[in-house]
Amino acid sequence: MSKTPKARTNSAGAAACPCGSGLAYAQCCAVHHQGVPAPTAEALMRSRYSAYALGLSHYVLETWHADNRPTELTLDIATRWLGLKVLDHALLSDERAEVEFVARYRVGGASAVRLHERSRFQRVDGRWYYVDGDFPQA
Repeated sequence: MSKTPKARTNSAGAAACPCGSGLAYAQCCAVHHQGVPAPTAEALMRSRYSAYALGLSHYVLETWHADNRPTELTLDIATRWLGLKVLDHALLSDERAEVEFVARYRVGGASAVRLHERSRFQRVDGRWYYVDGDFPQA
């Protein structure tokens, strides 16, 4: 018999946001998933991580820059996102930013995978979009 994992909670007992901010999901990434533009590239990156963790492929696609956006995205339901750590956030100009992060995930019963990426973001008409990323060498 398989057990459904319990939602993590923050210190106030509310469902914690998957992005690791320490805030409740309802006060963090949920507002962006419901249409409020992320105020910074870091907030967008965190909300995209949460979207991956929650299986919100439509949000991931909507926040991908049109020049690089895939036509469709299917998220693997066997992937379990384990945590996010933001290493750096750099505002390069009013319209460009970079966020470096490490995300950990596991697919099925396999060992955890560490994804280290330096992502580029662009603001278009007041909204931040993910453009692409590099994978820095450790």
